[in-house]
Amino acid sequence: MVNQSADGVLDKHRDNVRVFIDQFFVCPASRMLLLCFLLLSPTLQGWAQRVLGQKKSDLCVCKVNATMWSFPIVRYEAVQEQVETCEESLHSLQEQVLISNQRFPQIQSQVANLTARLEPYQYLHDRGLYTALSIRLLGEELSQLETDITVVHSQLNNAQSKKLTKEVVKLHKDVQKMQTSDTVNMKTVKEKLRFLKNNVESCKSIPKHFRGQHKHCLKGLITNISDPVITKINPYDKNYISGSWGKQAQMDSEWDKETYWVQVLVSSHIYGNTFRLYQTYKDFMRSANHREATFASSTTVSTSIEGPSAVLYGKGLYYHCYRSADICRYDLQTNDVKRVTLPGTGVGFNNKFPYCYYDCRANSDVDIEADETGLWALYATVGNHGNMVVSKLFWDNSSTTINVSQTWETRLFKKAASNAFMVCGVLYATRYVDDYKEEVFYAFDTATGKEDNSLSLPLEKVAKGVASLSYNPVNRQIYMYNDGYLLAYQAYF
Repeated sequence: MVNQSADGVLDKHRDNVRVFIDQFFVCPASRMLLLCFLLLSPTLQGWAQRVLGQKKSDLCVCKVNATMWSFPIVRYEAVQEQVETCEESLHSLQEQVLISNQRFPQIQSQVANLTARLEPYQYLHDRGLYTALSIRLLGEELSQLETDITVVHSQLNNAQSKKLTKEVVKLHKDVQKMQTSDTVNMKTVKEKLRFLKNNVESCKSIPKHFRGQHKHCLKGLITNISDPVITKINPYDKNYISGSWGKQAQMDSEWDKETYWVQVLVSSHIYGNTFRLYQTYKDFMRSANHREATFASSTTVSTSIEGPSAVLYGKGLYYHCYRSADICRYDLQTNDVKRVTLPGTGVGFNNKFPYCYYDCRANSDVDIEADETGLWALYATVGNHGNMVVSKLFWDNSSTTINVSQTWETRLFKKAASNAFMVCGVLYATRYVDDYKEEVFYAFDTATGKEDNSLSLPLEKVAKGVASLSYNPVNRQIYMYNDGYLLAYQAYF
């Protein structure tokens, strides 16, 4: 195709040359020797050709080199090859741009995902609690993403690719900063723990000769827990799987020492506003002769109960107030409700730090307990990184107020426990073993700050879920609300 076209152009030029010569370079015989100038079509370099003619036999004869006007086939083919190469390169670039445009949403999604994943580490970064492995993996992902976005940016180089490049670079710097400062944070933590090291280096559990400071606490830690000594369905209905129950827990109370009570969460197994009282153990076991007490007008007001958290102590029912970080006290004689806000940064409520282990118990964030030393609130805070916090409560009769006297922060992650209770100022935590057994595995002594995570005290049960556990110092029994069943155990020291 190319050769035929070139030959045609060459033939056309030759014909033009012949016609031009015939018309202008054939001179009459009578004329003298003429100097003829042949001005033909411009050459490829833009030149004209000048030739000298001679008179021969009354003719003016000149020789013209027609090859100057030959078609540049070789150059034409070279140019055409370059054009074809450019077309192939352009086609390849268009495909790359198309692929990059298709990958752009994916890369944007990855950037958004990594940004979201990095946000939780910012808090942990401030506290120095993140793990080196998590940060390293995140850094590797960012490095790969940075490589991908660099390739795309080199192909597109538009405002969107520039923005993504800046975002990835910023994320990478943040991760590198966190990696760099981790050593500093760990050193800070080690420095803070240095003063404890000498005391607990060789003793990582509460000693067996431990004795509580209260006059009733002279036998150390719990050594055994009996099989259930009471097993019955709650008096409302077995379908009410969350609640709490027990016996009036104030040891020196002159008011109804034998009173039993049951509080069930009737709204979504989370909220409630009433509870039942039985004057005797016999009435409780028969579910007869009860008194119905109402401490809130409905299950959704500020004085309603949230979560399985109640305990009857003296003349008051203490419980977690509806959707708040407050403890409420309902007075059985006056029907007044008093409240106090728990101390701590970011106190967990509304299912933020419930008891879990495997399955979480809805809205079990705040747990009220009683023992020989008084009342306690068990909960977790953001400030303590979701670990258990223990606060000592007391009721001031003169001012009719609830107060918080002391607070301890433990290292037990609250969601790693299925439930907890207090005995002689010692926090005991349980974990799930199987559908018919729980295990007391942890203890924290508020008197010494020592802990023991090597306990293994079984608690038999009849159903899978544990809504609440509470200890009664009067008879040293432990009460469990077990998915609608009421179980009691004897504690031994």
